[in-house]
Amino acid sequence: PSLLLLAGVVAAVGLCRRFTRRRLRSRQRLCTFLLELFSTFQICACTNELCLLGDVEPKPHTALTLTYGFTVLHGWTLTGSTCNPCGTLQPMWGGGTSLRMGTLKIAAQFVAAALARVFMHFIWSLGMTKPHLGALSQGCGSPMQTTEMQAFCIELLFSVVFQLTVLRVESVNPKYKVHLIAFLITMLVYAGGNLTGAIFNPALAFSLHASCFYDKFLSYSLVYWIAPSLGKF
Repeated sequence: PSLLLLAGVVAAVGLCRRFTRRRLRSRQRLCTFLLELFSTFQICACTNELCLLGDVEPKPHTALTLTYGFTVLHGWTLTGSTCNPCGTLQPMWGGGTSLRMGTLKIAAQFVAAALARVFMHFIWSLGMTKPHLGALSQGCGSPMQTTEMQAFCIELLFSVVFQLTVLRVESVNPKYKVHLIAFLITMLVYAGGNLTGAIFNPALAFSLHASCFYDKFLSYSLVYWIAPSLGKF
């Protein structure tokens, strides 16, 4: 059921993106906002579900395989979207994206993160699978399993490594590049997933751990928003 749900999300987002490109091409700002919203929604919704599937044995092989597979899938289906506020900040800093357009994209990403969380909580409330039954009662899952300073450094380092790699592989053939990026993300998750979750995406972090931000806003915003954002510069 979980994989069918994920397939449904990907298919629905694909249809929405296609419709947006065809019907709203002349309205650039609205088109940009919706494309970024749909794309970020897909990543956040899928990752929320994958976090539940990651507990399936054998660990961590299942989680890493799913991480790699769905990262490749996102790379193939969400071309042209950053789905990460940090990825939007970098061209804004370099002058490649205007302040207005960058702000619009970041707003779309956080709106999508919130919508994905609401949507997944609704799906989980239906209790279609055993993991869904316990997902709503978990509250803050405490992804930070180390000190705040160490967590800050880990997310900062991973963000730097990710950004440098993305810049280095820009000229690589797209069909190979998506696998390189997926492999890197999988390795980062393997290296730091048990310490911070290895998220390095502020919108995704908010979608996954909104209750943690509510309970400990300063700590979580420092680690999951500020650290990865600094890593882009």
